[in-house]
Formats: sequence, C-alpha cells, structure tokens
Amino acid sequence: MVQLSKLVNYTDTLLTSGRFRDYCPNGLQVEGRPEIRKLVCGVSACQALIDAAVAAKADALLVHHGYFWKGEAGPITGMKMRRIKALLDAGISLLAWHLPLDAHPELGNNAQLGQKLGLIPENSFPEQDEAAVGLRGRLAEPMAAEAFAVQIEQILQRPPLHIAPNQRPIKTIAWCSGGAQAYIEAAADAGMDAYLTGEVSEQTFHLAQERDIHFFAAGHHATERYGVQALAAHLSQKFNIESEFIDVLNPV
Repeated sequence: MVQLSKLVNYTDTLLTSGRFRDYCPNGLQVEGRPEIRKLVCGVSACQALIDAAVAAKADALLVHHGYFWKGEAGPITGMKMRRIKALLDAGISLLAWHLPLDAHPELGNNAQLGQKLGLIPENSFPEQDEAAVGLRGRLAEPMAAEAFAVQIEQILQRPPLHIAPNQRPIKTIAWCSGGAQAYIEAAADAGMDAYLTGEVSEQTFHLAQERDIHFFAAGHHATERYGVQALAAHLSQKFNIESEFIDVLNPV
C-alpha cells in the first residue's frame, strides 16, 4: 500500500514532468482514495477501460491519454461526465502522464518501443527540440524494408502501413510513437533510412516519396502500449503494490 500523494510526487520526479510544455495536465487528474493497493494501467482513459478498472477493484488507473486537453470544451457533461462519475463513484484516482511518459529514457513509450523492435537508440529526436520525445538510431543489422514491416506486425500484432520509396535496406531509423507523422521531414533531414510512428496523414505519402525515406505507421495505440506497462511495473516494485495492464482494443 502507498499513499496516493507519495506515488504521484515520486512519478512526477521520475518522469521530470516539469520540463514539458504539454497539451494536458500531467499527474493526478481525478482524485480517488488516498491509498493505493492496486494499480490498473492502460493506454487511454475510455469508458471501457474505466469499467474494466472498476471490475478489477483498482484504487488508481494509470494512463497515457487522460483528460482535460487544451482546446476541449470545459463543461463536465455527457461522455466526460459519465467517465468522471464512474471514477468518482468507484473511488478510483486517474493518473495520466503524456509527453513525460513518451520521453523517459528507460520507461518511456519510445524507449520501450525501440526495445520491442530491436532498435538501438543513439540520440534524441528531433535533436533541435529541447523536449524531444522521440529517438533515432539504427537496426542491430541492416534489414530489407519488407522484412522490417513483417517484424513490426509480429511484435505489435498489427500490420503497419509502409510507404516504400526505394529498395535499399534499412540501416538507420528514427521513431516517435503516437501521432508524430509530421516529424518525417526531420528524420529525412537527419539522413535516416526510415521513420516509424503511429499515425499517417495524406501528405505523408508524398513526403516519403519525395524525400526518399521509408515510412511506417504502426498505429497510435499499438506504439503506445508499452510505456504505461513499464511505468506500472516499476511503481509496483517500488511501492510493493499490485498492478495489472488492461489492453482495450483500438485499431487506430
């Protein structure tokens, strides 16, 4: 068992949350019971995940995508009301870390994604960004782009969209989980053979073709499963609490 405030303060320090200018509040978003015995984690705080956390008798729910995003409507009505009410009725705290969880060099989404795919990080990406959350590096061994696409599908359990402008093997790669398709030009500027992210936009096809760089969109959800699991496992060991990952299906 751990005090909610102690766990939140520890995690804020661990993830250096204060250095990020984020699109949402990081840390405690909805306050529940003051003590945590069981922590459930998942990617996004949708109703299905909340319902699963309630069924699992969680004291806190740890997510990457929480609430109160910049630009969203302020009133707590409709879907937002139902979600928050379900948390409050069950006494479950909602904990969310966004960019800080993307960026952590060991527990972060990009560090964990690189480990899963066998990528060797060499620097942050994009390098000119003071709060860069992505990574760039290389494959352990050069690989045909088609073979790398198969590897992504096998590990992330979904086929990536692959834009292939050339037949050269992939040696160097940059990656940034989630909706970071706009960084493809930064990857090309850095001389990378390939760029991997979660989402894709219409113009990405033309950018990949004209900048001669392989592009892989492996799914926003699929590329961001691993940070919350690593963080929850760390907190479970640190504070001797139970943790459980619940993966709510999302093909995007």
